[in-house]
Amino acid sequence: MLKQEVAEPSTANIAGVSQTPSVRLALVGLSFSMVLSSLGTSIVNVGLPTLAQAFSASFQQVQWVVIAYLLAITTLVVGIGRLGDLTGRRRLLLAGIALFTGASVVCGIASALWLLIAARAIQGLGAAAMMSLSLSFVGDLMPKEKTGSAMGLLGTMSAIGTALGPSLGGILIARIGWQAIFLINLPLGILTFLLVLRYLPVDRHNHKTIRGGFDKTGMLLTLTLAAYALAMTVGRGDFGLLNLTLLVAAAIGVVGFMRIEARVSTPLLQLKMFRNLALAFEHFCDFTVFKFIHG
Repeated sequence: MLKQEVAEPSTANIAGVSQTPSVRLALVGLSFSMVLSSLGTSIVNVGLPTLAQAFSASFQQVQWVVIAYLLAITTLVVGIGRLGDLTGRRRLLLAGIALFTGASVVCGIASALWLLIAARAIQGLGAAAMMSLSLSFVGDLMPKEKTGSAMGLLGTMSAIGTALGPSLGGILIARIGWQAIFLINLPLGILTFLLVLRYLPVDRHNHKTIRGGFDKTGMLLTLTLAAYALAMTVGRGDFGLLNLTLLVAAAIGVVGFMRIEARVSTPLLQLKMFRNLALAFEHFCDFTVFKFIHG
């Protein structure tokens, strides 16, 4: 009996850690997911003048090709993490990759600017799932002592995607055309989808996590982030009355969100975490580094 009890943890250890080829390929899939989502942020910037010419639009109009993508990520990335706990992170990640890839194809064949902007917003929804859920899988794949290095790898891949975007976008536009900066996601997206489908562990429902359901009231954060993002982007370089109104609305939303989250039983964001000064400072440093890398 004792011999059997000793052997069982050994088997679990082999299944979880010793199968390094599977773990490595799973990390490759997650790395591609991070690269694609960050690449989608930066690769389009260099193509804005070309898009303005192709669609006979002003630069302010084609800027929404970038804004729609970033707005979707900013407003949805927090809620998607919680939704993944409820519906299954692997399932939702696969849906995000498929959505990102399909929307990329629509972007590449778009014949009107409004269609391109709409497809970019959908692409941003897929990217939000890819960015949020890829990081959440590290704890499932890696032993505790290697979690930090795996998280660092995914963060590095995200930075590589952001840095690669302008140069890759310039080459694709010059050699092929603006459509290529979107259609390049098709083969990469299919490869990422297959790696995630094959090597990530199947979803297992955690009843402690799903108890209480989704905090719908907490989605006030989505509107708050949208108001803030628009306040920082709308206008033609001038901070006018509309910008100020949106900024005030965002501030009111923050206060309302904090009051609501402090009362609900299953909050979207655990505010008590920020009472830990060391953790709060760490988040501040992460935010600063992210803004420096992503602009």
